[in-house]
Amino acid sequence: MVSERLPWSEAAAAWLRDAVALGLPILGVCYGHQLLAHALGGRVDYHASGREIGTVAIERLPAAADDALLAAAPARFVAHASHQQSVLELPAGAVVLARSAHDPHHAVRYAPRAWGLQFHAEFSVESCAATCNGALAPPRRLPGALLPGARTRARAGGRRLLRRFRSIALARA
Repeated sequence: MVSERLPWSEAAAAWLRDAVALGLPILGVCYGHQLLAHALGGRVDYHASGREIGTVAIERLPAAADDALLAAAPARFVAHASHQQSVLELPAGAVVLARSAHDPHHAVRYAPRAWGLQFHAEFSVESCAATCNGALAPPRRLPGALLPGARTRARAGGRRLLRRFRSIALARA
């Protein structure tokens, strides 16, 4: 957990601060999103409402309308999530691009070429189920989260987002 401030994690946070200062393209996912926030002066800790887990509805916010990464995302989309900690306070200058009913900071632009996603754009439904089910107490069933159709939409949306980041990362700054 980011809030544990383990030596390896703090070293990674220092590297992220330097990478952001250099303008390198960065996409932090889940822990990476939280670590970016921490590295840049935000606050990360356990979410007061507990774990967010499964396939969740995400709302793209107006600030994302001209964002290089999220502008093309639908106004509402589904994504896979599994996290206990969240970005509770944003660092100065960060812009919230998307939220869920549970977490107000699901997508954040930390710098012109640095983003954090609390949701897992890289997850397939199989990887989400494996990860999420391992986090649940028996009988290890997701709480109505992996709905028919949502699985495919989450995977397709995640792929588009990751491809968009690849394009941004390969483009000259």
